[in-house]
Amino acid sequence: MSDSDRQPTEEELRAAYEAQLKALRVEDLVVETVISMLNLGARKAGLQPGTEDERDLAQVQTAIEAVRALLPLCEEQLGPDAPKLRGALSQLQMAYAQRVREGDPAPPPPPRPEAQEPEPPPRPSRLWVPGQ
Repeated sequence: MSDSDRQPTEEELRAAYEAQLKALRVEDLVVETVISMLNLGARKAGLQPGTEDERDLAQVQTAIEAVRALLPLCEEQLGPDAPKLRGALSQLQMAYAQRVREGDPAPPPPPRPEAQEPEPPPRPSRLWVPGQ
């Protein structure tokens, strides 16, 4: 059995994975996520041929919100490709609005986390109450 025919050991796989992680940048992953969200959003909007039966406006809405949140984080890295992704986001938003207008049930808007301060614990009363 030659070295090229054998399966890598667990240690070799772990070392290869660690080398990949070491080279990976967070911005690269954000870009990949934005592109994946746009592609999946288009599919869930039924924009790609053969995906009309996969329509799910809640998924489209989530994809739109995710891209809107992530795109500003990677626009500088995208350089001249940033307008292309912004255009794809606009097309997805227009398709979403059109589907809603056509009567597809629009999902309720996602709940927005409110910045509420937690209630402070009740302060012990200095009033003496019998039995307490």
